[in-house]
Amino acid sequence: MFGALTGAASAADLAPPPAPAPAPALPDAFQPFQVRLRAVGVITTSGGILQTVPGGAFISDGFKASDAVIPELDVSYFFTKNWAVEAICCVSYHKVYLDGGQLSAFSPGQQAASTWLFPPTALVQYHWTDYGAFQPYVGVGVNYTVYFSQHAAEPLLNTVAIQNSWGVAGQIGFDYMIDEHWGFNFDVKKILMNPHVYGTALNGAASISGQANLSPWLIGGGITYRFGGAAPAAVVAKY
Repeated sequence: MFGALTGAASAADLAPPPAPAPAPALPDAFQPFQVRLRAVGVITTSGGILQTVPGGAFISDGFKASDAVIPELDVSYFFTKNWAVEAICCVSYHKVYLDGGQLSAFSPGQQAASTWLFPPTALVQYHWTDYGAFQPYVGVGVNYTVYFSQHAAEPLLNTVAIQNSWGVAGQIGFDYMIDEHWGFNFDVKKILMNPHVYGTALNGAASISGQANLSPWLIGGGITYRFGGAAPAAVVAKY
């Protein structure tokens, strides 16, 4: 009897078994690759100057290009959760008008030319990740615009050549993520496009030279898809 009580008291004095060590924390993974598909409104500005060559007689305050609605695809790579680089690709078609001046006075509102634009743009972005699903960002980068399939429109211009141009691009927008892969996007960009313009007018009697200030706003929205993150490691229970 006494031995049994002594054994019970000794067992009660034993320390409880140690709690199992917590599992090591997994790294806070993120999806480094991202693609977006947007519908974008291209809203051009107008300005610049066109003059005769030689002599420099004023003809027009540059060009005014028609607005457009286009699809836009962009691809991003995130170096960290906050820093990313984005490449944008799209193609748009625009009718071109002289922006006032002596030559356009002959035919007010008359189309002067048309052109297709291919404006690949690369931007460095900073993304805020402190607001949950709402993730705003800003970006700045460089643009190179290729003008192709250019056509002069009689009677204002007989020939036209719009030179490819370099420019600066700025961006502000946000993603609203539904889950770790899918989300919605809204984005506003400003691209500085100031191409040199050459051509002939008045049945070739006058040569013109100058610069156009197209510099469009690109306002769009669409869907975001992120992928490429490492899958979480499997947890093996030990007994």
